[in-house]
Amino acid sequence: MRLDGPGGSEAWLIGWPPGTGTGWHDHADSLGAFMTASGELKENSLAARLPTDGWKTLELTDDVDRQRRLGAGQGRAFGRHHVHEVLNESPDRHAVSVHAYYPPLPQIRRYSRSGRVLRLEQVERPEDWQ
Repeated sequence: MRLDGPGGSEAWLIGWPPGTGTGWHDHADSLGAFMTASGELKENSLAARLPTDGWKTLELTDDVDRQRRLGAGQGRAFGRHHVHEVLNESPDRHAVSVHAYYPPLPQIRRYSRSGRVLRLEQVERPEDWQ
């Protein structure tokens, strides 16, 4: 569920059934933050600044992978072009999270990943998810 936030920001309330996730993606030029409200989420992210446009496939170095677990009440902020995936790995517990973005999401780029190869698969715009 999308909500208008203060100062031109936007917030999303997201429910995560057991075993669900976002897949690899970024939020283009938006700054963001999210917090787990209930349950536990896992974030896999890349500690690398990727080119913003003009590529379809990149080979990642071995040291770019980061993982963190965020239980209820824990969150994190991130900058522009942050590539990550968020997962509810629980086999039987739902999770809920709150996400905030500024400016509102102009697009989401979705990626596939096979080992060290990251491939741009799709670019979504707000009309695709609202």
